[in-house]
Amino acid sequence: MPEISRFFGIIIAMFGDDHNPPHFHVRYGDYRCTITIDKGVVKGQLPRKALNKVFEWMDEHHDELMANWARLQAGEEALPIDPLK
Repeated sequence: MPEISRFFGIIIAMFGDDHNPPHFHVRYGDYRCTITIDKGVVKGQLPRKALNKVFEWMDEHHDELMANWARLQAGEEALPIDPLK
């Protein structure tokens, strides 16, 4: 999985051959979900506490997430994004 960030046991990944709308994938223990970058639509499940941390991180790094999405669509590699602190 092309990991771009990791914090509090939460792993964030993006894939180059993924479909629109721009989104990222989240793993947390046995939980899995995808979250759209612009609207925060969640598909899958994540415990509320972990989901709140992911949304906080997403708000802080929105521009970097969109830049990574564009890089992946152009066939480039995604850049790492700082974890939530």
